[in-house]
Amino acid sequence: MKIFQKNDLQYIYLIFRVFGMAQKRSILIFSVLIFSSVLFSDAYAHSMFNSAEKFESGFRVQVATSPEFPQIDEPSQFRVRVTEGFDYEEVDRFTMGIRIFFNGQQVDTIPPIEIEGSHWDFDYVWRSQGNHIVLVDLYDMIENQEIHTYTFNMGTQNPFGYIFFGAIIVGALTLTVVVLYIYLPKSFKKSKD
Repeated sequence: MKIFQKNDLQYIYLIFRVFGMAQKRSILIFSVLIFSSVLFSDAYAHSMFNSAEKFESGFRVQVATSPEFPQIDEPSQFRVRVTEGFDYEEVDRFTMGIRIFFNGQQVDTIPPIEIEGSHWDFDYVWRSQGNHIVLVDLYDMIENQEIHTYTFNMGTQNPFGYIFFGAIIVGALTLTVVVLYIYLPKSFKKSKD
């Protein structure tokens, strides 16, 4: 009594061949991922929309707000980071003051304060809608006791911010619908067969 017919053997051979190819493909993809993770060991998140950095006099100062678009008259967080040299080594401490301008007039001042470490996060409430010029004064970082001033543009939420977020959400939803429209029917056909 014959257990398998010729067609059955061809079908089994085809299954093993497809499985073998899929297994080889999986091993290849896995190998590429492992190799790329070793090759590119540093990973960086996207820089926030309301962030900037400047490098002057051997020091890099980074500023950002959280949320990325602060709301008027609501607390937000102002974040500052100071690093030294071209290797961006974090400093042990720094002294910094901040001046905030709106429409050419100074609207707020944060007096110089000594910070332990390289990060300074503090709460701040923005009072005016629009673009602000933020002058960050870095004190006493080198032997000559100079003040280094870094200039940044920081914006607050306006009606266009909602349009921007809405456009991103609509784009993401559209992409999801298109991908599902393309791939979902194929998976249903495979499951029926």
